[in-house]
Amino acid sequence: VSVLAMGVGGVQIATDTGATTLVDAHRAMFDQFRRLGQLSGPGGVLPPLIAQTHSLEQQAARSGPATRRELLVLASRYAEYAGWMAQESGNDDSALWWTARAVDLATAGGDNELAVYALVRRSLVSLFRGDTATAIRLADHALTSAAPPRIRGLAAQHLAQSHAVAGDHDACMRSLDRSRDLLALDAADPSSPVIGASHLPDVVSMFTGWCLYELGHPRRAAEALDRETARLPADALRTRSRYGVRRALAHAAAGEIEQACAVTRGLLDAVDLVRSATITADLRRLARVLGRYPRNAAVRGLAPELSSLVTHSSL
Repeated sequence: VSVLAMGVGGVQIATDTGATTLVDAHRAMFDQFRRLGQLSGPGGVLPPLIAQTHSLEQQAARSGPATRRELLVLASRYAEYAGWMAQESGNDDSALWWTARAVDLATAGGDNELAVYALVRRSLVSLFRGDTATAIRLADHALTSAAPPRIRGLAAQHLAQSHAVAGDHDACMRSLDRSRDLLALDAADPSSPVIGASHLPDVVSMFTGWCLYELGHPRRAAEALDRETARLPADALRTRSRYGVRRALAHAAAGEIEQACAVTRGLLDAVDLVRSATITADLRRLARVLGRYPRNAAVRGLAPELSSLVTHSSL
């Protein structure tokens, strides 16, 4: 990645035809960054992502009109992913800055859709910050926009999650149904990077499980999360860690303590590897629930490693 980002940055782009291969190469590199983000902590992904975004901007400035637009839109996807990695590192302000930068780049490239998706990202940041009202407002605004079905489907998904945190069961279920309907209409373009999660076979079913937990139905949540996490790719460590911890939390809240501990133990190495601030927040919740059972042998056996991981991931 470094060789390509630094080496081709000095190439003068003379024609759109000659640059097509370059655009394809950067597009392929983006997929590799997404894979890397599944297998390592944000600290190892964010710096080259930022460098690559700047490189694409520079190359766009030297390109013909058509290639310039393609490179700017691709740079916006890099910037948006940089925002997600910044959030994973625990820096919400940086996450919001990179999301705004992604919108600027996309708009300069003639793509106005990312501005709506930015509302979805801001909604998620607000939800993790505990500002449920703002999260609902932003997601609802994106849902009622004229954006493509996938972006509105993702908005409905996060709206459901926000309603679940607010305890509104009916609104949550309606939003999940809306999300499924909209995502079913998505006509994916294989030549463009996927917006949003790309490792979930059924994103709505997975989020249904998490929403059921927030709505106070941990046993049903655990059943749904058991089923959906079993379908995740083996190499999607970040995604497996995220939903695996939520699965363990649902089992713990349902009183299935030994199962919760078994699930957690199987995640410890992956969670330590991906170093996610958002996953660590759920891990703390899990530690608090398990802490109510100090005499349980499984809890006592897991406690030192879990405590060390929560502390280590917070540094």
